[in-house]
Parts: sequence; C-alpha cells; structure tokens
Amino acid sequence: MRIPNHIGIIPDGNRRWAQNKGFEKQDGYNFGLEPGLKFLKLVKEYGIKEVTYYGFTTDNCKRPKIQIEAFIKSCVDAVNLIAKEDVSLLVIGNTNSPMFPPDLLKYTIRKDIGKGGTKVNFLVNYGWDWDVSNINSKSSKRKSIFEGLHSWDISRIDLILRWGGRKRLSGFLPLQSVYSDIYTIDDMWPDFKPEQFHEAIKWYNMQDITLGG
Repeated sequence: MRIPNHIGIIPDGNRRWAQNKGFEKQDGYNFGLEPGLKFLKLVKEYGIKEVTYYGFTTDNCKRPKIQIEAFIKSCVDAVNLIAKEDVSLLVIGNTNSPMFPPDLLKYTIRKDIGKGGTKVNFLVNYGWDWDVSNINSKSSKRKSIFEGLHSWDISRIDLILRWGGRKRLSGFLPLQSVYSDIYTIDDMWPDFKPEQFHEAIKWYNMQDITLGG
C-alpha cells in the first residue's frame, strides 16, 4: 500500500457540532482535542513522516470574541497535548499579531520532543497571504520557492483530510498543497472515528499520483 509522506488535516465542523448537541458554538472546540491526539497516534502507526494541523486562521479572528478566545485556548491545549508525545514540533503563524498565543512562542522554531520522530506542524493565527509575503522577485534565484515562505520548513502535502463536509482548502498552505489529493468527510470533527482515517488511506492508495507528469 502506498502511504503518504505528509498529511494535512482541516478539522472543521466544531461549531456546527456544538449547536447540534445543544451547546454554545464556542463549546465545540474543546471536543476536538481528543480526536486530534487519536489522529496523531494513527499517523505514527502508519509510519507517516509528517502531519500538519490547521488550527485557526487570521480570518477566523473576525468571529465573536468569545469564540476567538475559545479556539485560541483549544489550540494551546492541543499543542500542549502533542508536546507530550515523541514528535518534532513546529508552530507556524503570525507572531507579530496579538492573536498569537504567547504560550506557543517556544515552538515557533522546530523542536524535538522526547525522542523526536514524526514531524508535527500546527498552524496558529495562520494566513496564506502572510505566509507568502516574503516571496519577491528574487525567488527565482532560490533553489525552492518554499524558501521564500514563512512555512519553508513544511514539506509538500500528499493528502489533505477535511472534516465537516466542506470541499475547499480555506487558505491551507497554498503552495505545499498544490498537488495534494483532497479527501472530505461529512461528519463533524468532534465525531472523528479511526475508520475514517483508514478509509482515507485506502482511497489515497487508489489515486493516480502523477504530480503533473
């Protein structure tokens, strides 16, 4: 079976899930923490080398204050949970903005946790326009266009999984995802099940990966 080297995950549907369960919208983010850790363990079991989580974007910060506070806290909690595992951890986002949580600044340079191993990237206060803002006319002289990105240390993504039924990238690492296969799941992220992951890997194995060739 062909296994992707790098998986991107868009864990969408937290607010809709909360509303369907009778909670307030902001309550849904906390229910996405345990699924995120289960997802990482599956990544390790499959021997996938790298995974990138989409935490929150600069555009998400247009939401009501109570929701912003909730998803920032959930991202901090998620990263702290991941930091208890054997991983190579990197948090990427606009640190010059007050929306970037100070508690995560220590992870903005890649750091081996425990024995290191699986590369885990977490996008926090990330914006695609911010990411590409370093690219200029001199980019053609670089060995790779990734070198002009804030996210230069994140590799090309083979497979993107999105929960919540939406079929869009929502600004997720536009250059790294240029040849990604995209697999969407209708269930909301807090309803994550391992079977969904297994089915996504089987689906990826059946794709014709040509990278344009």
